[in-house]
Amino acid sequence: MAAGVSRKISAASARAHTRRPKQGTPFQLPSGMFKKILVVFFMGFMAWAYQAIQPPPPKICGSADGPPVTAPRIKLSDGRHLAYKEHGVPKDKAKYKIVYVHGFDSCRHDAVIATSLSPDIIEDLGVYIVSFDRPGYGESDPNPKRTLKSMALDVEELADQLGLGSKFYVVGFSMGGQYLWTCLKYIPHRLAGATLIAPVVNYWWPGIPANLSKEAHDQQFPSDRWSNRVAHYIPWLTYWWNTQKWFPACSVIAHSPAILSRQDLELLPRLASRKQYEIGANYLHMRIEWPQREGWAGGGDFVLLEARDAVRHAHGASAWVKCNHFDASCASCDSQICLSSKLIFARCETQI
Repeated sequence: MAAGVSRKISAASARAHTRRPKQGTPFQLPSGMFKKILVVFFMGFMAWAYQAIQPPPPKICGSADGPPVTAPRIKLSDGRHLAYKEHGVPKDKAKYKIVYVHGFDSCRHDAVIATSLSPDIIEDLGVYIVSFDRPGYGESDPNPKRTLKSMALDVEELADQLGLGSKFYVVGFSMGGQYLWTCLKYIPHRLAGATLIAPVVNYWWPGIPANLSKEAHDQQFPSDRWSNRVAHYIPWLTYWWNTQKWFPACSVIAHSPAILSRQDLELLPRLASRKQYEIGANYLHMRIEWPQREGWAGGGDFVLLEARDAVRHAHGASAWVKCNHFDASCASCDSQICLSSKLIFARCETQI
């Protein structure tokens, strides 16, 4: 073959000569490693979630790492302590001996029926009031085994150790109303009288008509409706929900001024100096063999909307309930409490 003759090169051969060499294969995890990483990540997330929903351990007053005890306390039969504070005339001179149960975000110092009444009224009527820190509040020991019945028995034991006699009065304010419900159920024979002031009720009580509960619940702020649902349907998530920052908190916990009525807002400067569970039973069908008792509801109550209407319903459903409704303000307004207190004590002799 002549030296000058050129060879033909096929297109395929040309592409093969000009093709870039293959790059190295990408890094691959060993077989099953990705699943193991996912499992570890999931377990870590679950551990974080579990810690997030657990409340911190309580610091018991009087213990090595707890705050000091400054209040008088009684020791209950199960070893717990209840701190209390006495108001009014001495017990041995009192005509009316009252156990006052405080509400949410309060303590024994917030006995509004004692602090709102003038000393003259207390003296003239002969009123003795003992308020106590509910378990876990103030200087009272927490009760991790708390039940509906244990609430009533705490009140009874407090009254017995303080020598209040065979019968005494109980006043429950706001969230403190849950204690009064239990006293009505478990120790009615010890009660000379019972008063609910702006009580918190359960939107899922079967004894309250469903349309009434739904109407009142729908008038709540969206954040409050969600808080109610969490407490009712997934109670183990309540601590996290009340402390998280991702969603709007319960308006009462957030101290939102939007829940206050006009009268409340006027009183807000006076309250600025203040030092700062769901009930599963239904009580409207109880049969109680004692004279009439009273419920108080304010027309301007924007927080306890259902309580306002439930008092009216209870009056119709149970003959032993007397309904008192007035156009005052809501649970945080101590002008309402002052008015209620004067009327309650003024009517004690005729109603009980």
